[in-house]
Amino acid sequence: MSLLLTHGYFLHEDPREQVIMKPYPPLGLLYLAAWLDRHGVENTVFDTTFSSKALLETQLLQHPPRVLALYVNLMTKLNILAIMRFVRQQAALRNTLIVLGGPDVTHNADDYLSAGADLIVIGEGEQTLLDIALAVAAVPEGPLPGALFAHIPGLALRLDDGTVFKTPAREKLRDLDELPLPARHKIELRLYLDAWKKAHGHSALSLSTQRGCPYTCRWCSTAVYGQSYRRRSPSAVVDEIAALQAEYDFDLIWFVDDVFTVSHKWLAEFQRELEIRGVRVAFECITRADRLNEAVIAQLKACGCFRVWIGAESGSQRIIDAMDRRVEVGQVREMIRAARRAGIQAGTFIMLGYPGETEADIRETVTHLKESNPDLFTITVAYPIKGTGLYEEVQSSATAALPWTQRTDRDLDFRRSYPRRYYDFAVRWTVNAVQWHKTRLAGAGMSGKGLKFLVKMWAARAGMWWWRRRLSELPDQ
Repeated sequence: MSLLLTHGYFLHEDPREQVIMKPYPPLGLLYLAAWLDRHGVENTVFDTTFSSKALLETQLLQHPPRVLALYVNLMTKLNILAIMRFVRQQAALRNTLIVLGGPDVTHNADDYLSAGADLIVIGEGEQTLLDIALAVAAVPEGPLPGALFAHIPGLALRLDDGTVFKTPAREKLRDLDELPLPARHKIELRLYLDAWKKAHGHSALSLSTQRGCPYTCRWCSTAVYGQSYRRRSPSAVVDEIAALQAEYDFDLIWFVDDVFTVSHKWLAEFQRELEIRGVRVAFECITRADRLNEAVIAQLKACGCFRVWIGAESGSQRIIDAMDRRVEVGQVREMIRAARRAGIQAGTFIMLGYPGETEADIRETVTHLKESNPDLFTITVAYPIKGTGLYEEVQSSATAALPWTQRTDRDLDFRRSYPRRYYDFAVRWTVNAVQWHKTRLAGAGMSGKGLKFLVKMWAARAGMWWWRRRLSELPDQ
């Protein structure tokens, strides 16, 4: 039996990432590959990031896999659908079992099964994929009946009568130290390091220490790991860092965890483990303001943290409460300042266009960014991911210009305070208002750069005014 894992993200199709150029390996697939290796199941990882659809298709035809395991998220959905269509059109691949996993499949199982998938993995995939592989190994040739997999927890499949059948939920892995290290040797990791080095003068690797998030933000999907908190031991994490440093030449680590400082006890033990073993590493991470204080920030600094991302989403407490963020905007502001005082770069995330948000709320967000003065910030316009509280809230007014097979949840719109185009200008206004404020603080407000921000800021304000004025003219607004 042959098993191929891939993910359908192609860097050459992503102009935004080509500018940013901070690609990371598909850690989820590499964990799956390592788990299969440990249990004696041969597998291949086809990393699409620096490849192409044509090369993937050639691989599939030259080496038809018995099982094709595809990771799906919002970014890869349309490519995954295209890959499945290709497989279903090839006589040489007629007996290939298509297995999907990832955050986008849990609440769209019926649609993905209709689009050509055989099995949908719901939740963590290591043991479920292993069980699938072992079941397939017992039928070396020919079609694979759905009944073959009905005993495996954590699956959705379509029965002969057309109905979708879901097996009992897969129990989450409790001890994450049981996981082998991701099988990074199965991909060309050097391509990632070289891309970083060429673009930024330094290189970075990603590393995971935890699964699940115990918080309840209404816009955030917990489709894979659930609303839980499970973590590898500090010693296991330092083992991985040391192993990476022995194997690869890199400069930074990106911890992919949702809330790196959720446990102060864990962080203290991590700091001790690094010091005892003499391991030094520079890293950046994400956390929440309510899981920070001056002492924790000092610990982060001692561990090697050079940048911390502190979630805010809005400068309006009313909107933060509507998101069920459970944090005070003043606390976010102070922790951004505290991190910068400690010599750690501070980044933050902003979301505009949340249900009920008014222009007054957006103004509060701009004020928040000016006063907290983060080194970096990113802005998105809210979109409802199926399965989240936000999706449930706006489902009755959600619209899409394209059918499910031609769009992602990012293309969904809903009834907002203003027309959708208004928020494109609101994003521009926010960015340029904050940047102009920064140039003024630096004494360069009337420089060429400062004037450019000022002009863009007022142009964006004009766009906001125009689309707000059109509010009464547009249907369903």
